[in-house]
Amino acid sequence: MENLNRKTVAILATNGFEESELKEPMNALKEAGADVHIVSEKSGTIKAWNDGSWSKDYDVDKTLSEVSESDYNALVLPGGVMNPDTLRQNSDAIDFIKSFFKNHKPVGAICHAPWLLAEADVLKDRKVTSYASIKKDIINAGANWEDSEVVVDQGLVTSRNPNDLPAFNSKLVEEVYEGKHEMQTA
Repeated sequence: MENLNRKTVAILATNGFEESELKEPMNALKEAGADVHIVSEKSGTIKAWNDGSWSKDYDVDKTLSEVSESDYNALVLPGGVMNPDTLRQNSDAIDFIKSFFKNHKPVGAICHAPWLLAEADVLKDRKVTSYASIKKDIINAGANWEDSEVVVDQGLVTSRNPNDLPAFNSKLVEEVYEGKHEMQTA
């Protein structure tokens, strides 16, 4: 297993994130030794979505106004429908995402989270996957979409849905361990 000691990872989320898509990558990264922060628009807690209804509250470690890409080695974007739909309307969130690409750092996005990558305009000519219902959006953003459980393109890790989490988590940990990818760019 990769040792992610001295690596710090941001998970950007807001109310309505798919619970397993935040919790499982967070646990995988922590088990590998990374320090993980939940970053959101506001301090306090954010509410998870699970099995078609609201679930638990998760503590926000840092707000977007308190952090910079330079504080982190990688970024994780969980899905759910509401979470990325809300965040893609927040220019600070989009700028935060773009900065990871500009600085060649690993980014993981699962399910509906590639909507955020489309909004950040970082998908042109990239190989990615996503939840099937947003395939057209991702293609329209310039990506080469493929139907695979996990797709890795120069430090960008994407998966389709919660069923893909084991493969997503494994590749995410591997990419964070490898660090910067010069071709990972906006």
